[in-house]
Amino acid sequence: MTSPVTRALAAFHQHGGRLRTKDALALGIHPRTLYQLRDSGRIVRLSRGIYELSDREPATQPDLVTVALRVPRAVLCLVSALAFHDATSEVPHEVQIALPRATKAPSLGFPPIRVFHFSGPALAEGVETVSVDGVDLKVYDLPKTVVDCFRFRNKLGLDVALDALSQATRRKGVRPAQILHYARLCRIETVVLPYLHAMR
Repeated sequence: MTSPVTRALAAFHQHGGRLRTKDALALGIHPRTLYQLRDSGRIVRLSRGIYELSDREPATQPDLVTVALRVPRAVLCLVSALAFHDATSEVPHEVQIALPRATKAPSLGFPPIRVFHFSGPALAEGVETVSVDGVDLKVYDLPKTVVDCFRFRNKLGLDVALDALSQATRRKGVRPAQILHYARLCRIETVVLPYLHAMR
């Protein structure tokens, strides 16, 4: 018969070396076993409620992994999504996420997050699921992100939206038609269109 520690380590290995506490408990791992593994240095705490094997390759994007695991409904948006797509000169100092309206903002402690509430097509359209360090992360595609930057230009600054538009169309090969598609969905075509014409 295998020991609880051996079974717990096997569960970690089966799940890519990383588990949320609630998932570990659902797999039958006792909290005492988790603490024993943590205290012996075999697992480390990545964030509140998230543990990973200590011999696992370090995450390349630990902030994004933490947000994806702690807030599975979140979609990476705005400047954070631009940075993910390598389409901005801005350095995000917080992880910006989209959540449905009337959803309470989660409190993570670390990393710092900023919640933007979306609804309807603005929430559902343009979402891609990508794998970051073995964890599924939802992020808006680049054309949708550019349009969202125009939607939130009063909070982010028009310069962020213009830089995103320039980088997306000139450096990343995004077609104006793709941006117009999302601008129509989000009902800001009249805002975006003059800037698109100016880019030509």
